[in-house]
Amino acid sequence: MAIFGKNFQYYLGYALSGGGAKGFAHLGAFKVFESYGLKPDVIAGTSAGALAGVFYADGFSPDEISELFRKKEFHEFIGFSIPKTGFFKTSGVGKFLKDNLRSSSFEQLRIPFKAVVTDWEKARTVVFSEGRSLVDAVVASCSVPIVFTPKVISGVSYVDGGLLKNFPVSVIRNECKYVIGVNVSLMTPLSDKVNIKTTAERTFKLMSNSNTLIDRSLCDILVEAEEAQKYFMFDLNNIDRIREIGYECASAALGEEKSLGIIRRCHRHYELEEKVRQRIGKFKKTTL
Repeated sequence: MAIFGKNFQYYLGYALSGGGAKGFAHLGAFKVFESYGLKPDVIAGTSAGALAGVFYADGFSPDEISELFRKKEFHEFIGFSIPKTGFFKTSGVGKFLKDNLRSSSFEQLRIPFKAVVTDWEKARTVVFSEGRSLVDAVVASCSVPIVFTPKVISGVSYVDGGLLKNFPVSVIRNECKYVIGVNVSLMTPLSDKVNIKTTAERTFKLMSNSNTLIDRSLCDILVEAEEAQKYFMFDLNNIDRIREIGYECASAALGEEKSLGIIRRCHRHYELEEKVRQRIGKFKKTTL
């Protein structure tokens, strides 16, 4: 309900970065946001952020989302392919989403949601936010190049949105009065353990982090899960600890005075929204 002027479509938005399994930190952050009584009007997510964001937008609680992934193995989300454009197919990810999401289109979600992808042929960022391509858009947003084959939607090949827009704050910045950004992919010193796995992850992290600097500066509240960087991007064995890191980092960020001021303004907005709803309800009753 845009009752706050200045042409903002939304009051509060969440921007969720990519980061593979480090994206479980988003769930811990959600828990903190809920403890402060915050409710997003829109969510933008890239890669792991799109995966966490779409379930949250679909009405799942952070605990319910964690449970969906618990006891899952990486091989359950993939299908092997002849290496041409990627070693694995994302068929398992698509099936997982279709089996568990309650909504089949963007419009059915409880919270407006934007999935950020990269157009592989035209080398540009594309944002999906409407229609029945919900599952395909999230799959595309998670399709890390070389690791996964591109996802074809309406004849166009798309790959991981993190390639050009890993932290999608700018995607919703002009539409929101306030944006809380959760960045779970940060650059850290090179690991002593060098192998093909760590080299591939660092290569992708270098590319994706190069496009986050501006977006970090656009956040009203910035949450960064630095301690989660020690976990591999496909690590599904440390969900609870990664989520705990997200909780700790979000708690620290929201406890700052500037953040508390924004939270207070959000609550005043919620109160005003409720008063408007009540007046509209009374008006409707009197006109029946």
